[in-house]
Amino acid sequence: MPPTVAVVGGGISGLAACYYLARGPRPPKVLLLEASARLGGWLQSTRTADGAVFEHGPRGIRPAGVVGTDTLHMVSELGLEGDVLPVPGDHPASRNRFLYTGGALHKLPSSLGGLLRPVPPFSRALLWSGVRDLLAPAGTQPDESVHAFVHRRFGQEVADIAVDSLCRGVFAGDCRVLSIRSCFPALFEAERRRRSVLLGLALGSGKERGAESGLSQRARAERWSQWSLRGGMESLAQALVAFLHPRGVELRCHAPLRRLHRHPDGRWKLTLADGTVMADHVVSALPAAALAEVLPAETEPLAQELRHIPAVSVAVVNLQYEGVVLPVTGFGHLVPSSEDASLLGIVYDSVAFPQHDGTGAASVRLTVMLGGAWFGQSFGDPVAVAPALLLQRAQVAVREQLGLEPAPTRSIVKVHQACIPQYTLGHWQRTERINRFLAEQRLPLSLIGASYAGVSVNDCIASAKAAVGQLLGQLR
Repeated sequence: MPPTVAVVGGGISGLAACYYLARGPRPPKVLLLEASARLGGWLQSTRTADGAVFEHGPRGIRPAGVVGTDTLHMVSELGLEGDVLPVPGDHPASRNRFLYTGGALHKLPSSLGGLLRPVPPFSRALLWSGVRDLLAPAGTQPDESVHAFVHRRFGQEVADIAVDSLCRGVFAGDCRVLSIRSCFPALFEAERRRRSVLLGLALGSGKERGAESGLSQRARAERWSQWSLRGGMESLAQALVAFLHPRGVELRCHAPLRRLHRHPDGRWKLTLADGTVMADHVVSALPAAALAEVLPAETEPLAQELRHIPAVSVAVVNLQYEGVVLPVTGFGHLVPSSEDASLLGIVYDSVAFPQHDGTGAASVRLTVMLGGAWFGQSFGDPVAVAPALLLQRAQVAVREQLGLEPAPTRSIVKVHQACIPQYTLGHWQRTERINRFLAEQRLPLSLIGASYAGVSVNDCIASAKAAVGQLLGQLR
């Protein structure tokens, strides 16, 4: 009898774990348990009758690095190569990114010229921030906040404006509480290696590339900044489901895990709403706090660490306008917390992916991101907030910041509760303690997903691949 592996959580991490388990040389029996009615987690796309696509979660994936290469390899294996929509390096959505500050849009420098002279909203040439980094002594702390790190190396303006906005765009979080070591490990390592972040990044770490596919070679040749899929990001989850079905992976929705117990024979007993399941190994793709709620009493030290990994809620408002023109063309704009804490940024979806505009009248699709670490103070409880309030807030932002006066022809409001984990100061020690506990207790439990080592789709897939590689080695 092959061993049974239960994967808990049917978002992209759980689906990727099933994919790698099913492709193993001697695949175990795999059961996926998902609490909700659908698979795909935060990968959520709405496709309208006229072919327009609205993304409620991630709207593009970066092809860079080993993790980006591995995801593109998966996309090829799933037969999605013909559905990939790339954004090449010379595209306006790759070149042009904006900040909205002081009541105006400012293009971030994308060329050497932009670094040599003062470009608003910065009061002096960013070249001087680079010089500061090259001259500043190396830090001695094992970790520090993203803001403190960038302030120390590049100066106050870069920290207060650019990096504040960047952390809001990537993590919907506050750079004053997020960890540099866990949120931007490449910057932390660069300083460690070369004493200067810029030198460290320029000289690289000599890391290898992932499994090359024709797709990733194309991405490198054309310098893609990101890519999506013709049917929206959710079609990646749907393709994984289609891949898993004929390979004997059992996929169960409406199956929330109530409790995990260790059986005397060392296996796991999983208590569900309608019965129990036995498994030799559990792969948890649940958010850390959700896993903490179902663990047995004897793993309390682990549960305690998991409860200390917070997550923030984000409201995603999709808007479609007809008969309007954007004042600028680019990927979108971010808003620093000093300008408007409640509004994280606006993505100009039609610029990067016009293929998603549909066959109707010429239109502009935008996504307004609200809340994050500032959700409570801006809108109150994410469970109770009125969608009409969020829609109004988004429309006002589009009117004030982009000058689009008419009402949108279509709007969708989604509130994603606790959707982005926050790697606060000392997160690296927490994950080390978690891994040590699992090893010392010899628990047949793997933790994957966005709560631990990266919040992007690529990071989630990579965490699944690494855990499955380790697990298949143990099960042999």
